[in-house]
Amino acid sequence: MVFDNFWSRALREPDRVALVEADERTTTAGELLASANRVVHGLRALGLRKGAVVAAVLPNCREAYELVMAIQQAGWYLVPINFHLVGPEIAYILQDCEVGAFVFHERYAPACEAAIEEVGLPAQRAFVVGSRPGFQTYDSLKVGHSRSLPIERALGATMSYTSGTTGRPKGVRRALTDASPDESDLGAALINGYGVDPNAGDDVHLLCCPWYHTAPLVMSTPSMHLGHPIVIMDRFDPRHLLELVERYRITITHMVPTQFVRLLALPEDVRKRADVSSLRHVIHGAAPCSPEVKRQMIDWWGPVLDEYYASTEGVGGTIIFSGEWLAKPGSVGKARNGNEIVILDELGEVLPPGEVGTVYSVPRLEFEYFKDTEKTERSRHGKYRTVGDVGYLDADGYLYLSDRKSDMIISGGVNIYPAEIEMALIAHPKVLDVAVFGIPNDEWGEEVKAVVAPADGVDPDAGPIADLLGYLEARIARYKLPRSIDFLPELPRDPSGKLYKRKLREPYWAGRQSAI
Repeated sequence: MVFDNFWSRALREPDRVALVEADERTTTAGELLASANRVVHGLRALGLRKGAVVAAVLPNCREAYELVMAIQQAGWYLVPINFHLVGPEIAYILQDCEVGAFVFHERYAPACEAAIEEVGLPAQRAFVVGSRPGFQTYDSLKVGHSRSLPIERALGATMSYTSGTTGRPKGVRRALTDASPDESDLGAALINGYGVDPNAGDDVHLLCCPWYHTAPLVMSTPSMHLGHPIVIMDRFDPRHLLELVERYRITITHMVPTQFVRLLALPEDVRKRADVSSLRHVIHGAAPCSPEVKRQMIDWWGPVLDEYYASTEGVGGTIIFSGEWLAKPGSVGKARNGNEIVILDELGEVLPPGEVGTVYSVPRLEFEYFKDTEKTERSRHGKYRTVGDVGYLDADGYLYLSDRKSDMIISGGVNIYPAEIEMALIAHPKVLDVAVFGIPNDEWGEEVKAVVAPADGVDPDAGPIADLLGYLEARIARYKLPRSIDFLPELPRDPSGKLYKRKLREPYWAGRQSAI
C-alpha cells in the first residue's frame, strides 16, 4: 500500500508552506523537498550507504527538518545531539555512534570543533550551517546535486541518545528494514494516537521544544507528513508562544510541564487576553505533571491536553485525554492501539491492580542500547521491556507513575518517591521549579532534600521554608517531608524539561556511596 507522505504531497503541492521560522522566514514544501533530495545526493557522493549515521547539533531550524526528510528516505540513521553539550560529551556520541557525517550550527561551533578534533573526524565529513574558517558549509553539501528524488529510497530512522542524567548516554537503536518510505504510514502517530483528523485541512503544528528531543521530533514529523505547516520557535518564551498560537491559529503542539508552569506564571491580564481557541491537541509528557498545574491549564485552555507515557525506547504507549484525566487525576492513561502494560515485582511476577512495581510493556518495535548488551538485557523480561519507571495500574487499567527506580529514596527502609513531593511543591505560588532527592543520613541511610528555584519576586532569605513545609504538611505524610530545602536561581534542566538531578545530588554524596 502506498501512503500520501511528505514527498508525494510536496510533489503535488510544491507551493504549500511547510515551515515558518522565528523570523517569519517561510519554506515551501517544494523547497524543502528539493533541499532534502540534494542532501541525500550530496551525502551519497561522500560514500554514505544504507545504515550510515548522520549526526547533527542544530537549533530548531529549517536545516534540521531538511536532514529529517533526507535521512528518512535514504535508509540512514539520524543522531540528533543536545546543543547544550560540551566538546567531550559531543565527541563521545560521535565516536560511539560511528558517525559518517556531521552537521553543526555556527552557534555551537566551539564545542563541535573541539569534538571533531577529539574524534579525528575528516574535514570533508563535517558541515557547518553558517560559516567557520576551515569548515565546509552545509549549503555546499547541496551544490551541484539534483533536486529529484534519490534512487534506491529506503526508510531511515532516528537513533536518539538517552539524556545521560545518570551516566553516559546510550543510543537507542532499531533495526532498519528494506521498506520504502512511501509504503509506511508516517502520519499514523497523530491520527491513531491522538485522533488528529487527516482531512481537517487547517492544522498547524507549533514546535516549542528542542527538535533533538525524541517526543517533539516524533510529534512534529508526522505533522509534516500530513501536510501541516510547522511553526518553529527557536527558544521557548511563554508570551511569544501565546502570540504565535494566536497569529498562526496553532492547532497542535507538544509541551512539557515546566512550560505549563511558566505560562501560568504570566500576569493574569496577559493570560486573559490570549486567544488560544484554535488549540485542539496540546500533547504533553516527558516529565511528571502536577495535578494542580494540569487542572489550571485545562481550566484556561479547555479539554485539549493529551498526556502520554512513553520513552525513547518505545516503552509505554499510554494516552489520557483531558476528560478522562479529570475523572482519573494523576494518571498517565491506559494502553492504546494494541499496547500492553504490566507491573512486575522484583521476581518478575505480575502484580495486581493497586500494587506498586516496575512498569513494563511490549514495545511496538524492538530496540537495543547501541554497544551495550548488558543494559539491553537488563531492560528485558520475556516479551516485556522497561526503562525502570515505578508505578501501578488501577482496576480500570489506568497507569499511575510513582517515579524512576533510580530516583527512589530509601529512608529507614521506607521507599519514598520524589515525584510525589515535587508535584506537591510545584503547585505553591512561591515555587518556579523544584527537585527532590536523597542525601546521606547516618541514622536513616538517606533523608529527603528539596532544591527550589523560587518564583519571580520571592526572596529566599525572607523565610519561605516554613511556608513551604507548612504547605506540604497538609498534602503528604510527615515521613516524606524534606528535612531541608535549598534555593537556586535556576535548576539544571535541558529545554525538553529533563532535569539533570545527578548534578544536584553529587555534591552531597561526594566521597560516599550513592545509587546515582
